[in-house]
Amino acid sequence: MSDSGNEFEKASQQQEGNLLTEFMGFLKQNRKFWLLPLILVMLALAALLVLTSTAAAPFIYTLF
Repeated sequence: MSDSGNEFEKASQQQEGNLLTEFMGFLKQNRKFWLLPLILVMLALAALLVLTSTAAAPFIYTLF
């Protein structure tokens, strides 16, 4: 019982990582590297959506 409690205490004292390091650790541990392109495309579409709703819209429309 004290071994699992000691393990819990060690885990609680570890420094927390940011979202990017946590996500990369998840991909590495679970071998889900195929998720990375999907996430990158979703982030690019979200950035495009934000840019089209701002004053940068006329500049983006000229690209297409």
